[in-house]
Amino acid sequence: YTFIHKMLITKTLLLPEACCAYVLMVTAVYWVSEAVPLGAAALVPAFLYPLFGVLKSSEVAAEYCKDTTLLLMGVICLAASIEKWNLHKRIALRMVMIAGAKPGMLVLGFMCCTVFLSMWLSNTSTTAMVMPIAEAVLQQLICTGLADGHMDSETAEAPEDDSDKEENFDKNQLELLYRNNRYVCVCVYVAIEIPNVKRVKMRRDSQYPTKRDHMICKCLSLSITYAATIGGLITITGTSTNLIFAEQFNTRYPDAKVINFGTWFIFSFPIAIIMLILTWLWLHCLFLGCNFRETCSWSKKRKTRREILSERRIQEEYTKLGPISYPEVVTGIFFILMTLLWFTRDPGFVPGWTSFFEKKGYRTDATVSVLLGFLLFLIPARRPFSSSSSSTPNDNSDSDPLAPMITWKDFQRLMPWEIVILVGGGYALAAGCKVSGLSVWIGRQLEPMSGLPPWAVTLLACLLVSAVTEFASNPATLTVFLPILSALSETLRINPLHTLIPATMCVSFGVMLPVGNPPNAIVFSYGHVKISDMVKAGFGVNLIGVAVVMLAITTWGVPLFNLNEFPAWAVARNVTGSL
Repeated sequence: YTFIHKMLITKTLLLPEACCAYVLMVTAVYWVSEAVPLGAAALVPAFLYPLFGVLKSSEVAAEYCKDTTLLLMGVICLAASIEKWNLHKRIALRMVMIAGAKPGMLVLGFMCCTVFLSMWLSNTSTTAMVMPIAEAVLQQLICTGLADGHMDSETAEAPEDDSDKEENFDKNQLELLYRNNRYVCVCVYVAIEIPNVKRVKMRRDSQYPTKRDHMICKCLSLSITYAATIGGLITITGTSTNLIFAEQFNTRYPDAKVINFGTWFIFSFPIAIIMLILTWLWLHCLFLGCNFRETCSWSKKRKTRREILSERRIQEEYTKLGPISYPEVVTGIFFILMTLLWFTRDPGFVPGWTSFFEKKGYRTDATVSVLLGFLLFLIPARRPFSSSSSSTPNDNSDSDPLAPMITWKDFQRLMPWEIVILVGGGYALAAGCKVSGLSVWIGRQLEPMSGLPPWAVTLLACLLVSAVTEFASNPATLTVFLPILSALSETLRINPLHTLIPATMCVSFGVMLPVGNPPNAIVFSYGHVKISDMVKAGFGVNLIGVAVVMLAITTWGVPLFNLNEFPAWAVARNVTGSL
């Protein structure tokens, strides 16, 4: 507030710019402190902008529902169908069966299936879906170790002095949690429920037969949250921060037709593959050691009794799913169809399917997702001309032969309305910065950085964003930084994509603390890892992520987005802003 007061006194800013800066700071303080829910804080521009005369109320309201909102709604429809018919569980178990029960390969298998699911579902829901499956495998490993502990050559880890109080569970603390998932072992009963992270009690080390078992539990648990983060980078819809970037970029630079599902995938997919391999190697060396021959061998002769029993348990879980059902087939077809239509809409190197329409620019990725999502409400879940039901034991569609693939309740249960409002608040802030001229003023104050090369500016932005996002929410952090980085790029005459894309990716690397993002909190709540484990492992993942993103933006990102030149669409925006 003192900063705003000084600006008003010295007339460094005009009144609209000062008012916009005030609204931006107030909203940022609420987001960082989380004094109110993030969605509620995102409504601050809706009443302060009209009161201060920055934007009309109707103009602010229009910012809260954009094309990406419809895109997210269509994707959530597909996600609801995937979860309702257990297609995600079938995919996860199948991939783990292929990987085997060797610790190294087991971790890699879970990471691969988590990355794949996180490409299409939210990081939080993916983690909540995969962790119960991983927990069942880990408990089988622990139970088998307790049963034949006398045959193990390793010495059991000494128990630590810890409280044995009963844990208090609060399912409402985290979104999209698996309910009614309980796994019974011969020796230990485990309730797969997510406890309140603030009240979580660490498990006693005596629960783990050996120190190696504890290390496997740590490694597998952390690998899932990191894999969910990596998978969310691959697609525009993979995480809310990608959607925020896409909408703000297209709003600020409407003439730039460079960001779509295809170009983003081409750029981010190699990043995800490299990060997946390096993260797996880092976690393996940190928790399992460097003897890859012992932990990654597919030879049946090298398998221990415990590994064989773990594989049998996974096979039993897969068998319980039964043969693939009609709703799963329909969901899989819709999944493939949505992906193909996104890729072929406007691939760039060849004409897309939108070229068959006379009017151009009317159809976007949201058109595809909403169309297919709507059809899921129409198509019956029972096979046509069949008297047998295709429903799962958890569904009540037997009573209605025309019950659709998903219902509105299924959609409502997964739809993250808080994220929708949060993203809308970011759009409103960006619109205010543009109209008031605040972004131009910020860019002028950053002119002393013009002597730095583009890669140095990008590196500083990545490090700053990845540090702030450890303590603030990812969407809020990106929403605050995007207008500043855009103005900086325009002032320094750097292609805005050179700074915006790396910052968007690095904002997802808040993986060092349980409060960094919801997947971290879900994994931490299972009690296998301590905060010190998360900090140590997450710091390495953070460095890997920043390094790989910098490698991408300076190599294959240059020809893909023509980063060596200051584009015409940015020149036009810069001239308009200056006027």
